[in-house]
Amino acid sequence: MMLKDKAIIITGATKGVGHALALGAAKAGANLVLGGRDEAEGAALASKIEALGSRAVFAAGDLSQSETCEALVQAALDSFGKLDGLVNYAGSVRASAPLLETDEALLDWIMGVNFKSAFFTTKAAVRAMADRGGSIVFMGSLHAYGGEKDRPAYACSKGAMYTLYRHIARNYARERIRSNWVTVGWVATPGEAAFRQEIGMADDWLAKTGQEIMPMGRLQTCEDYVDGVLYLLSDAASQTSGSELVITGGFTL
Repeated sequence: MMLKDKAIIITGATKGVGHALALGAAKAGANLVLGGRDEAEGAALASKIEALGSRAVFAAGDLSQSETCEALVQAALDSFGKLDGLVNYAGSVRASAPLLETDEALLDWIMGVNFKSAFFTTKAAVRAMADRGGSIVFMGSLHAYGGEKDRPAYACSKGAMYTLYRHIARNYARERIRSNWVTVGWVATPGEAAFRQEIGMADDWLAKTGQEIMPMGRLQTCEDYVDGVLYLLSDAASQTSGSELVITGGFTL
């Protein structure tokens, strides 16, 4: 129960790693505000969390709009009277194109979903945490350090998020607001599997590729990130800020 009675926001909570983090935080005793777009999935997840003995509020909306980010933080204050932690997971990698094929609309969309959402949710969270401190976790990517050729817009959005994580760690420590980064590797999420099938790859392509190219012999699962993030959200990490936790199975780009 390392997060007992803490109020935590998780963006992108209805899918993939965000879903696993929400369940893990609930099992650790946290009360949760769940950000996402899919209301049916959000309601189902909230029910699972309440069955574990924690409270959960689902706040639907498009986080590329700043008012949605503000509303997400306000939902935590209205429901729990405080905000102890924020996990910035919401984002997308699926709309990709090399540099010479990236148009303005694609860049604007990726930056909105991946970076603008994190920027304004973090802004609202810092304001809410100013009097009592808290923990902000940025779920990053190997692409933040340069990225592959087919997704420069995604890489830049994660690079901007990386700068934001360092900015918060450097400038808000006096308010006891901690900011840390988790480098996410290649995760075999349901969305990743569906995307690979859409572009014509075999059902077992992900598993075989993971065995061949990953230093530890497999792709990551959503659950591989739970314990590390729970630590960063917990009081056990009260002196941990500005850190980078790399959970990639030894894989680098």
